[in-house]
Amino acid sequence: MRQELRNKIIDVCNKKIVSKGDNVGLSFYAFFANKNDNSELLMEAATWWIQIHKLDHFVKAVVIKKMIQAGL
Repeated sequence: MRQELRNKIIDVCNKKIVSKGDNVGLSFYAFFANKNDNSELLMEAATWWIQIHKLDHFVKAVVIKKMIQAGL
């Protein structure tokens, strides 16, 4: 996964955790605007989330953040 996407995911996770607490869950759509303005990046996130890690639709932001920071 490219660094640009990793940074974006960590930033979104941090903001959600601060605003909603450690139990907040996210889907990979949380990292993108409501319109599809970067389909390549969206597919990269979807591939990481669904195909590589086989994550549920919603996963706690703290879990996603730890995975990204660990380089998974």
